[in-house]
Amino acid sequence: MGVSLTPQKLIFGLALLVCVSPLGSPPLALLLGLVVALGIGNPFQTQSRRVTSKLLQWSVVGLGFGMNAHAAVQAGRQGILFTIASICGTLVLGYLVGRWLRLDPKTSHLIASGTAICGGSAIAAVGPVMKADESQMSVALGAVFILNSVALFVFPLLGHELHLSQTQFGLWCAIAIHDTSSVVGAASHYGDQALQIATTVKLARALWIIPVALGTAFLFKTPGAKLKLPYFILGFIGAMLLNTYVPALRPVAPVAVMLAKIGLTLTLFLIGAGLSAQVLRSVGVRPFVQAILLWAVISLASLYAIMHTVR
Repeated sequence: MGVSLTPQKLIFGLALLVCVSPLGSPPLALLLGLVVALGIGNPFQTQSRRVTSKLLQWSVVGLGFGMNAHAAVQAGRQGILFTIASICGTLVLGYLVGRWLRLDPKTSHLIASGTAICGGSAIAAVGPVMKADESQMSVALGAVFILNSVALFVFPLLGHELHLSQTQFGLWCAIAIHDTSSVVGAASHYGDQALQIATTVKLARALWIIPVALGTAFLFKTPGAKLKLPYFILGFIGAMLLNTYVPALRPVAPVAVMLAKIGLTLTLFLIGAGLSAQVLRSVGVRPFVQAILLWAVISLASLYAIMHTVR
């Protein structure tokens, strides 16, 4: 039996082709995904969920071939204090705001973890540890993905308006934007140096999933909980080391980076296509208020600190 080609599938396919064409860019891909989701619906919803995470992980590994290990170490040193302060501050503030809004503790903690570390990846890692149910996970993921979509468009505009340097913008992206996909998308739109700094700092930040997940298991008293480790970060580090110390691979590196950027663009399209009207409605007012408050505080506080300490 052949696969039936419906108008819905045809439009989805055409939008996908635009994303991988020379016209494609991370913001355009996300916008097209949102138009598809809210206009006609995603005809491949189940497949999209399955592909998105793997595609993002392989894209991040590919970006490692465009990084230099020495520059990455310098960027990591520069961002470590911002990372520690922002993660601890966001988790504490998330707990206080959640109590003030009388949110379900698990939903509140998932939103705070996603805002503090790396968006959907942190929520996906922390959720099973605290035995969160599907509705709690959906609310947290929905809130984070909505704000990610806004950040991808707004941050580059603000960066140019405030005349942020490549270093300043890269650090700000890594700290204040939730998901790795949107961080890389916004930074790549700003410049290559911003992309290198943002990717390095964000992935170093993602390693905090481990202590936060362990702390979550202790706080929510879930013995024997399974921890999902972000192994793709090791792939990124490996690619970066190969690019730095194996000169024979350098001619291949631009191709790997190009494919990684295409993969990232497709990832953002699939993320946008997953934000259906049903997902938007499921978030609710109070969880969304918590997500906005946490995001506003971490964005403004980190921006102020970066503008006054980094050049």
